[in-house]
Amino acid sequence: MELSLEVLKFILPELLITHFDLTKHELKGKDLHLYFEEKKSIPEEFSKDIIISHGFHKEIMVEDFPLRGKVVLLHIKRRRWLNKTTQKVVYRDWNLVAQGTRMTVEFAVFLKALDQYQSE
Repeated sequence: MELSLEVLKFILPELLITHFDLTKHELKGKDLHLYFEEKKSIPEEFSKDIIISHGFHKEIMVEDFPLRGKVVLLHIKRRRWLNKTTQKVVYRDWNLVAQGTRMTVEFAVFLKALDQYQSE
C-alpha cells in the first residue's frame, strides 16, 4: 500500500513533509512506523560555503499522534554536512522533539492541553 504525501500533509508535522523524504513505512502489531531521511538540499544558512553531504546522525524515534488506535512512531534520520571551507561538520537545528520527551512538539502540546482540560 502506497502512502500518499498529500494525505500525510494532513496528519504529520509540516516540517517532516517539507524537509524529509518518507523512505519506508510498516505496520508492526498496533504500531505504525514511518521512516524519514532529511532531503539532500543544502541548508540556506550554509549556502555561502562549499558544503557536501556527510552522512546522517543516528536515527531518532519519536511518538506522534495516534491514528485509528495505532501508535505512530516516526523514525527520523537527520543529515550531516561537511563545510569544506572550515572542515567542520554542520547540520540544521531542527526542533522535532518536545523537551524532556520522545514525542513530537505538536503531540506534547496536545497532551499538555488535554491534561489541563481534564484537571478542571
